[in-house]
Amino acid sequence: MARVLGLPDYPFAVIDHPVSSASDEELEQRAKVVLKCIEDMIPAAASEKGAK
Repeated sequence: MARVLGLPDYPFAVIDHPVSSASDEELEQRAKVVLKCIEDMIPAAASEKGAK
């Protein structure tokens, strides 16, 4: 989707599906994975903003 919108390098986090049939434990694990992904994006975004 980012590429279609003209932002091919735009970072985004993805939560694996299915979500509706996942147990609480599975959802918690998926949330931890996506949170780590987001945390890794923050320093990169900050350094890109400072470079402009």
